[in-house]
Amino acid sequence: MPRWLVWTLVALICWGIWAILSKMTGDSLSGIHSQAISTLGSLPIIIGLAFSKRLSSPGRRMRGIILGLLGGLAGALGNIAYYQLLNSGAKAATVVPLTALYPIVTIAIAVPLLGEKLNWIQIVGVTLSILAIYFFNVPGEQGFFSSALLVAIIPMVLWGIAGFLQKVSTNDVSAELSALCFLAAMVPVAFGLLWLEPLDLRTLSSRAWIVLIALGLFLAIGNVAILAAFASNGKASIITPLGGLYPVISVPIALVFLGEKVGTREIVGILLALVSVAALSAESSSPKQSQPAELTTV
Repeated sequence: MPRWLVWTLVALICWGIWAILSKMTGDSLSGIHSQAISTLGSLPIIIGLAFSKRLSSPGRRMRGIILGLLGGLAGALGNIAYYQLLNSGAKAATVVPLTALYPIVTIAIAVPLLGEKLNWIQIVGVTLSILAIYFFNVPGEQGFFSSALLVAIIPMVLWGIAGFLQKVSTNDVSAELSALCFLAAMVPVAFGLLWLEPLDLRTLSSRAWIVLIALGLFLAIGNVAILAAFASNGKASIITPLGGLYPVISVPIALVFLGEKVGTREIVGILLALVSVAALSAESSSPKQSQPAELTTV
């Protein structure tokens, strides 16, 4: 099993758990507060990365750092929109897979700008992953162009852009430095959000603190893993849709622990997702390992 696939699966599991924890924050916290406070959970990961011995890089260090920071900013803004959507009362089993459509955005950017090429099995895998996300999201009676989809477009686009920036950042710097920049960008955002919308932290219950800290921790670990996948010569057009299949993890959890129900469409989505994972992980038969793609525009 290639290293990039192992790291992608780690990210998929972490994000699946993160998606469920997002719903467990409850309606008492706004998306702004959820993002700001959950950032505390990423601090142990940030500190660990800061002491890493692999922060140096022979590439264009400044560009990689800036792209990593921009990716973190886009990710933070996407998280705020996502938390706000969940806090509005939307079902986790529907909203979580809906926002997972973000790989479409990353693929649309990465293929032309990075010049990434897929073999025919991987093309089938990308198609199946998008179909899986579709079946996860469209509960028949609402149709594809529902109001939930329109709201979910915001985190979808922002996460898609963040995924692209993460990949390009790892072309210039190590995965550790890129991850440090990505996560560190969320810290000043958290302070800024609390300044704009103050919150009396004493009003939070012990359960809320635990959920929020775990929320930030699993999100951070997932992002470190996905950046490690990118740095392991993984293609953004493959890794991103694989990571977007985290509903395979979150939907069963929502069924068991949150008491939510899914129908035939969601079951079909899970089956398609499993097949797409196998197809997307199919390596080219060429014995030569491709070099990391470079951004073709300035």
